[in-house]
Amino acid sequence: MKLALFSDLHANREAFEACLEQAHLHGADRIALLGDFVGYAADPAWMVTKVQDLVSQGAIAIRGNHDDAVVRGPSANLIEEARRVIAWTRSQLTPAQIEFLADLPYTSEESGCFFAHANAYAPSEWDYILTRSEAIRSMHATRARHSFSGHVHTPKLYHLSSTGKIADFTPTPGVAVPVPSHRQWLALPGAVGQPRDGNPAACWALFDTDRYTLTFHRVPYDFETTAAKIIAAGLPRVLGERLAHGN
Repeated sequence: MKLALFSDLHANREAFEACLEQAHLHGADRIALLGDFVGYAADPAWMVTKVQDLVSQGAIAIRGNHDDAVVRGPSANLIEEARRVIAWTRSQLTPAQIEFLADLPYTSEESGCFFAHANAYAPSEWDYILTRSEAIRSMHATRARHSFSGHVHTPKLYHLSSTGKIADFTPTPGVAVPVPSHRQWLALPGAVGQPRDGNPAACWALFDTDRYTLTFHRVPYDFETTAAKIIAAGLPRVLGERLAHGN
């Protein structure tokens, strides 16, 4: 099976449509959506409807911190721009769409794979995996050999040997990485809707569960249209401008 992994979509319709098209061309059989479907960009209603449709077709979907903020109210650590967008987003969604977000789980596990937006050890507290120590803590919190998380907005791959030795690297887009099950792996596919590694191209990854390979992808998309929508909606201009720089 080829499992397409998408995280941090952030109401960016143009980026997600481009990623879905590429995933289809690469023969993806199933989809895992690692949260943050809303926030930052101007198409939250379209995005939630799309996620609902994909879930009805068998996709895995996990709640992110921005989704949680729409349901529960923003946490204190959300930046001011994000808080403004959350308030606006609530006005754009129907009660049924908000209920859908409220019903999303914080984690999911199946077929030896673990899925969470932030991490495995405290998935509803939204700690970032920024260092090897956080990656080890997350991998130790699950028995799954392959874990997938988002939240960080930059692609990264960690692996842990049976002796407890950890290593990490930034993957090269389009190059398949062997991820055999005798090690434990934690993959951060990067952000679809708001990359933050200096590259404006949208991120996604493809896990081949038969060959045990993981391929990270970058997809150019029409970020000018996304930025124009953000500005037209009256959202903070910086959220549109930053898309051109991937920061």
